[in-house]
Amino acid sequence: MLRILHLPWNIGGNTYGLSSHLKQVGVVSEMWTFKQNYFNYRSDLFICRSNDNLLLCEIKRLLALRYVFKSDVVFFNFGSTLFQQLPKKSRSDHISLFGFLFFAFYRRYAKAMQFFEIFLLKIQKKIILIMYQGDDARQGCYLLSTFPISIASQVEAGYYTPESDALKREQINFLTSVCFKTYALNPDLLRLLPSGSEFLPYSHISLDDWSPCYTQMESRPLRIGHAPSHRGVKGTDLILEAFAALEAEHFDFEIVLIEGLSNSEAKERYKTVDVVVDQLFAGWYGGLAVEAMALGKPVIVYIRDEDLQFIPPEMVEDLPFIRAKPDNIQSILRDVLTMPREHLLDLAKQSRVFVERWHNPIDIANRIKDDILQAVST
Repeated sequence: MLRILHLPWNIGGNTYGLSSHLKQVGVVSEMWTFKQNYFNYRSDLFICRSNDNLLLCEIKRLLALRYVFKSDVVFFNFGSTLFQQLPKKSRSDHISLFGFLFFAFYRRYAKAMQFFEIFLLKIQKKIILIMYQGDDARQGCYLLSTFPISIASQVEAGYYTPESDALKREQINFLTSVCFKTYALNPDLLRLLPSGSEFLPYSHISLDDWSPCYTQMESRPLRIGHAPSHRGVKGTDLILEAFAALEAEHFDFEIVLIEGLSNSEAKERYKTVDVVVDQLFAGWYGGLAVEAMALGKPVIVYIRDEDLQFIPPEMVEDLPFIRAKPDNIQSILRDVLTMPREHLLDLAKQSRVFVERWHNPIDIANRIKDDILQAVST
């Protein structure tokens, strides 16, 4: 029986969700996460505790290298191996001489350990897969020079740097060269990944656990939810400004801002809203949108037309979103507030059907299983 190990991160719960559903299709699957975060996504093993110091974390990372002997298939996620490389720093980055020397040493150490990690996998002829999810591939210079609307124009200084962009290109070239398959959860990433990389829809939720909760016909002011993990990336300030302007126009509605909660706590808040505003700059929808649609909530989001070439044409035809841009979010929200509730309910039901068709975790797990079987036979 095939054994697959996923590591080292669980961004958005997608890795654990995929691993769980691979088990349901007959694959022995396990997820190791380097460290937990406040979303409290599940994992089969946390390599480090949240309060472990740097030295203890590094010792535990070294011990975790035993994973190379534990499985037939290794599925890296967030464009990273267990030993994650770091971009260069200069003395102008306002760090002490000791800090600069330590960082320079650690960069070399991490690079050497990553090569050793991949060497151990290759000499044992392990099947290696990798999944890119967002900022593990996105590069600030590329975004700014290519798209008039992108998250690179909104994030704080240092979020993207020439050094981090260069490291991402280096890591993509190296890691994809040793992988049997490369996947991307967002279509824009395929612009930055090698030819032959494939779009893979989010598969982090069980449809049985996220049953629809249609609230659109309830007799009360419309509830509009927004759940930013990073306010700049999501366009939160523009969204809040639009809400304030609409309140000044005497529209009656309720804003539900969902921040700093675990995924299970956030889920209970999502159930109470009628519409969700996702993000205005990424050009695609996130895991939150999949969760909202599964619960029967129409989603407002910016979809970049130029990226639709990377997804199946049938999926393009099925997209159920209320599409917005940074410069028209106020008018789009006004349209939603004046929309007949029956229309919103129809969109809610279309959204649930869309998730059932395109984000069915069993279908996606079977696709990964088929890819692994193909790798075994070659």
